[in-house]
Amino acid sequence: MGVSTSRPGKGVACVTVDFPPVNALPVRGWYELADALRAAGRDPEVRCVVLAAEGRGFNAGVDIKEMQRDSGHSALVGANGGCAEAFAAVYECEVPVVAAVHGFCLGGGIGLVGNADAIVAADDAVFGLPELDRGALGAATHLARLVPQHLMRTLYYTSRTATAAELHAHGSVWQVVPPAGLRAAALELAAEIARKDGHLIRLAKAAINGIDPVDVRRSYRFEQGFTFEANLSGVAGRVRDTFGKEARA
Repeated sequence: MGVSTSRPGKGVACVTVDFPPVNALPVRGWYELADALRAAGRDPEVRCVVLAAEGRGFNAGVDIKEMQRDSGHSALVGANGGCAEAFAAVYECEVPVVAAVHGFCLGGGIGLVGNADAIVAADDAVFGLPELDRGALGAATHLARLVPQHLMRTLYYTSRTATAAELHAHGSVWQVVPPAGLRAAALELAAEIARKDGHLIRLAKAAINGIDPVDVRRSYRFEQGFTFEANLSGVAGRVRDTFGKEARA
C-alpha cells in the first residue's frame, strides 16, 4: 500500500498508487506521489513515466475523512500543499508522463491527468470534479486542459462526469481500451516515447511546457485560495459534513 516505482521496460518507469479502498489520498500520500514522480524524472535512464493505480479506480481525490477528523485547518492546508506538489510533479517531470486511468478519476485525479502529457484510459473510466459536493474548489485549471471551456464549466457546476470515450472525442485521451489491456497499452505508448533520444526528449518536455499559455501551478494555487475562503466562512464544512450521508439516507 502506498506509492511504488517499478521498471517494466527499457527507459520506462511506472509509478503506481495504491491507497485502498478508493485511492483517496491522505496528505502524506500526495507528497509521496510527488517525490516518486520527481525521482523517476531525474533518473537519467528514464525517458518516460507511466502513472497508474491499483484497485477500484485511478484516484478519488483527497481523503475527506482525514479532513473531517481535523478540528482545525492543518489537514486542509496539508492537502492543498500536497495536491499542488503532486500535480506540479506530473507537469514538471523531466520526461513525458503517460497516465493510465481506470474506473473513477475524480477531484485530485483530474489534477494529475490534466497535467500529464498523454492519457490512456480504460473504457470504464469516468472523469469529473465533484468539488462543489465536497465543500471544496479547485482543479478547474486541469479540467480545462481536458475539455472545451463551456463543457468544463458545466461539468464543474453540476459535478457530473465525462466518460473516457467522450474525452477521446475531444482529443484529450489518446486511446481507450478494455480494462484488462490498460497497463499494456500505456506501457506500449511509453515504450514508443522512450525510444527517442533521452536528452532530446527532456528538451522537448521543457520546450512544450515553456510555450504553455497557462501557468498551471499559479492558476491552481489561485483556485485553492477560494477553497480556504470557503473553509473560513464555514460553508465548506457544512457541505463536507454531508459527504457519504446521502448514500445512507
